Amino acid sequence: MRHLLKSVTSSAALALVLTGSAVADDWFPYPVEVWDPPFDMASPRTSKDYVPLDKAAQPWDICVSFPHMKDAYWLGVDYGVVEEARRLGVRLNVVEAGGYTELSTQISQIEDCVSAGADAVIIGAISFDGLNNLVGEIRSKDIPVIDVINGMSSDKLSAKSLVSFGEMGAKAGAFLAERHPAGGDAVKVAWFPGPAGAGWVEAGNTGFQGTIDGSAIELVDTKYGDTGKEAQARLVEDTLEAYPDLDYIVGTAVTAEAAIPILRSRGLTDRIKVVSYYYTPGVDRGIARGQILAAPTDSTVVQGRIAVDQAVRILEGKDYDKHVGPALYVVTQESHAEFDPSSTLAPDGFRPVFSVE
Repeated sequence: MRHLLKSVTSSAALALVLTGSAVADDWFPYPVEVWDPPFDMASPRTSKDYVPLDKAAQPWDICVSFPHMKDAYWLGVDYGVVEEARRLGVRLNVVEAGGYTELSTQISQIEDCVSAGADAVIIGAISFDGLNNLVGEIRSKDIPVIDVINGMSSDKLSAKSLVSFGEMGAKAGAFLAERHPAGGDAVKVAWFPGPAGAGWVEAGNTGFQGTIDGSAIELVDTKYGDTGKEAQARLVEDTLEAYPDLDYIVGTAVTAEAAIPILRSRGLTDRIKVVSYYYTPGVDRGIARGQILAAPTDSTVVQGRIAVDQAVRILEGKDYDKHVGPALYVVTQESHAEFDPSSTLAPDGFRPVFSVE
């Protein structure tokens, strides 16, 4: 926990570093952390600047599977994998299952990708444990499998390009705990971590609740739900009815975006504050306009880029980091002017791309 709090306080310094580097024509070198031993978020980490390959040796076929593209978060990941595939000169096939209830769809889509001849598979997993058998089957065919963004528990994965969502939740919690330390006036918080059972959600929930423990924060309710805007809006409205004296809404980026017009319509904008525990264009606008207090960023676009580079490195027998993720930092209303969004958000006007030839 001391590490988490220390990393929160270093956010401003890292943001300044990224502002200078992220605006360059090339996205790299990029500050990352490498876990060793890999695949254990509790493992020791080292910091480095990530530099990808210049080009792939041949136009490999890479399959990418996402839970959905219903929100701008996954649109950013799509932008990352697509642009890196183009830069490296490889082919890409992107599929999306339609939501976090569609595990069987994700499995069948990935099976179809492999049957069609994919050389490597990148998976943004719907379930932490639910794809482990499939990962084992794919690896038995000597096809690399890279875990991107969400996390899977399989020990047969080839690589991970992801951050600790436990730390993402912890950063949101630490931001609030610093505003409302123990001994201060109690504040009531409703927490919306996302769809139950997803690995990133369970990690985020643990991190958030761990950092607010011992502060003046009273967690009045935890509401799980799909990250569609309608689903999150219903949860927010139900919570406001149940807790009319609420002080904070904290949760997914979709929760934060959905809460803004609901609070405005009820005349609660000045009384109930909003915090997101990850970053999207809507969150970016909300922070710029003073409607959202803060959000940590996990450099979503860069995670997608690294996953593609890992896949190519593995296929070509080159050295690679087995478990790597961008360094995390928090964007606040005060630091927003220093934040360069190119590492995290797809450009304005970008639409989902499902194929790179």
